[in-house]
Amino acid sequence: MLSIRNFSKSYSRDKKAVDNLNLEVAGGDIFGFIGHNGAGKTTTIRAIVGVLDFEEGDILVDGISIKKDPLACKKAIAYIPDNPDLYAHLTGIAYLNFIGDIFEVNKFDRETLIEKYADAFSLTDNLGDSIASYSHGMKQKLAIIAALIHRPRLLVLDEPFVGLDPKASHTLKAIMADLCKGGSAIFFSTHVLEVAEKLCNKIAIIKGGKLVACGSTEEVKGDHSLEDVFLELIADEK
Repeated sequence: MLSIRNFSKSYSRDKKAVDNLNLEVAGGDIFGFIGHNGAGKTTTIRAIVGVLDFEEGDILVDGISIKKDPLACKKAIAYIPDNPDLYAHLTGIAYLNFIGDIFEVNKFDRETLIEKYADAFSLTDNLGDSIASYSHGMKQKLAIIAALIHRPRLLVLDEPFVGLDPKASHTLKAIMADLCKGGSAIFFSTHVLEVAEKLCNKIAIIKGGKLVACGSTEEVKGDHSLEDVFLELIADEK
């Protein structure tokens, strides 16, 4: 579903933000991407979803190169950034219909899925309100609903649980698991290692732009907690 091949990205000549990264994410995977601040997580995620240009390596979504056919890739992807930048002048329902139009979601599916996910995130009563009046958590919920209404094959999330209350976090975890049962794949970064350990079947740890651990969650953590393994791997990173 997602193949990252020899991907590198530099913002200056003397240092690579990401250095020769290789990852494979299959359908059904919930893949956790972990690293300290500045490790290269967001750079990688922005390259995957076609927001950030890069010269070295390639990234394939369902076998299609994001560099060669970005539109085809984006049709299969839903991206939720850590700080959703929504159109504040729209109402919640207007924004969802706008996204539905972009992805050509038919009227029946659109209405069914908006109702399903808005109810799940307790946002139904606020869909007629201006997004400008939403709290950060409400904007995050709206961004999640917008990402789900076109049934993405690949869901990419950057710190998705930031700003969500415990009930919404629980709901999102359940939805992520359900999507993967249907054959979709999820790739997400998080600092909440307990969540990654319980939710993910695969884990990758990045340090200073380089991959330092990757595999099934059980392989990566062994007999230790994921937090212990992570802290040991980045111990000399200052």
